[in-house]
Amino acid sequence: MNEPLTLVAGAPRSGLGGLPQRLVLDGIVEESAVLEAMSTAQERKVSLVSQLIESGAASARDIAVAASNEFGVPLFDLDAVTPDLDTLKLVSDKLLAKHRMLPLFRRGKKLFLGVADPTHLHAVDEIKFQTGLGVDVIVVEDDKLQKAIDQAIEQVDSRIGALTSDTDVGLESLEVSGGDEEIDDKDSQDIEDAPIVRFVNKVMLDAVRRGASDIHFEPFEKMYRVRLRMDGVLKELAQPPVQLGGKLAARLKVMARLDIAERRVPQDGRIKMKLSKTRAIDFRVSTCPTLFGEKIVMRILDPSQAMLGIDSLGYEPFQRDLYEEYLEKPQGMILVTGPTGSGKTVSLYTGLNILNRENTNISTAEDPAEINLPGVNQVNVNPKVGLTFAAAMRAFLRQDPDVIMVGEIRDLETAEIAIKAAQTGHLVLSTLHTNDAPQTLTRMVDMGVKPYAIATSVSLIIAQRLARKLCSQCKQPIDVPAEALLKEGFSEQDVRGNLKLYGPVGCSNCTDGYKGRTGLYQVMPVTPAIARIILAGGNAMEIGEQAAREGVWDLRRAGLEKVRAGITSLEEVNSVTID
Repeated sequence: MNEPLTLVAGAPRSGLGGLPQRLVLDGIVEESAVLEAMSTAQERKVSLVSQLIESGAASARDIAVAASNEFGVPLFDLDAVTPDLDTLKLVSDKLLAKHRMLPLFRRGKKLFLGVADPTHLHAVDEIKFQTGLGVDVIVVEDDKLQKAIDQAIEQVDSRIGALTSDTDVGLESLEVSGGDEEIDDKDSQDIEDAPIVRFVNKVMLDAVRRGASDIHFEPFEKMYRVRLRMDGVLKELAQPPVQLGGKLAARLKVMARLDIAERRVPQDGRIKMKLSKTRAIDFRVSTCPTLFGEKIVMRILDPSQAMLGIDSLGYEPFQRDLYEEYLEKPQGMILVTGPTGSGKTVSLYTGLNILNRENTNISTAEDPAEINLPGVNQVNVNPKVGLTFAAAMRAFLRQDPDVIMVGEIRDLETAEIAIKAAQTGHLVLSTLHTNDAPQTLTRMVDMGVKPYAIATSVSLIIAQRLARKLCSQCKQPIDVPAEALLKEGFSEQDVRGNLKLYGPVGCSNCTDGYKGRTGLYQVMPVTPAIARIILAGGNAMEIGEQAAREGVWDLRRAGLEKVRAGITSLEEVNSVTID
């Protein structure tokens, strides 16, 4: 007799199968969260495993255990092994970056691959084809996998620094792809040899893979250094032989369409690298002649960073609501201020994304346009031919705009046109380089803008900084004396309460105890009371005091709130804000 069908309590009702079903049945993730993650992962073109971890729905360890149980595949701890160098060289860097799989070891004609998602069968087949070996997969934790891949590639590249002045052997064996699609092959052959091409491409790929914001190629008298800026901190990547400095500079200038014969003046250019059919990364290239050659800095412009959404930028809820409220106003000026590298561009582009609708005409003037936004009319200013910020804005005003974004207000002419646009029914977004929101208003007065023009046009000012986030895997509570906490700016209520501070430790999942960055914001509306202070010729201190009375947080208080929430450390906030 057939046994009656038994329904499992909590079983998915949405037809889930495989790993998603296992995660729900094991109680690791709610069914609704899995369905949402599957939809988001498909939109972002990332794996379900990565999406679940990034969103905080499940830990990498829990997912790995569930995958091992579901598919009957062994679970392996990557911290307990160092991949063999000969095994690593069996699979190209291109496939490692594309599929996020790591060759662990080889036994005869069998290759064992560390994977976070055993269902990625197409990737396994591709590696089988490339290596000619049978492949067995082993489940590993997703967060450890990317770190292990980076370390493995560093191990392969460690011999670069050992190259001598007499030979380029060793660099020949570097395998790099991408970056050359639009480069004239004849020019490349005339200027560079294959090892240099592969090395440059590899540095660019490594930088993108590690989430770096900038690449620095730096020549010195007795050394040449390549550094990456990750989470705002520079880290050395490689020291190729100093004799290769000229070749590296020439290769980068060919890729950026710059004049390779001109080494006496700075030049600017761009490079586009296609990582896949759906993803491309732009590099903004700047050269500068130094004592021992040309220093070249490449700013990495990843369009996906501008698509993260306002919720991921670190605004406090009331600050986010203020920003969104003023974005919906039909006119006025929103200014974002802060030093270079403080995230101003991402804040502006996030606002433009919110406004980018079918019924809205948006035009931007930038130097240069850093991220391509479909639906937005973007203009690169070119002062050499007379296309300045001011000239671009005059042209915009003749084309029936709703929203205008100008990359930076640098002079009185640009400021006056922006103010007139804001006063005549247009929403204007721009940036200034000042330390905080109150100083922005007095800076405009110093530029020559009339106080009444500022008071009637500027509606919101956002000052911001970026602070590194503590690694959630290794951060530890620290003890700080009550007197020190009070001195740092915490209230007596905070000190008497259950205030717990955390500090960095460092593990295989992060860099020096930090991973990623978050924003610290001062969001200051220009209220009637602040407008009166401006009209009366008040200074930044008076404006700041009035803003504080109205509930505006300064950057220091915003930083302390992130410390209180355990997001960053007091040491990091002290490094980016003034007490």
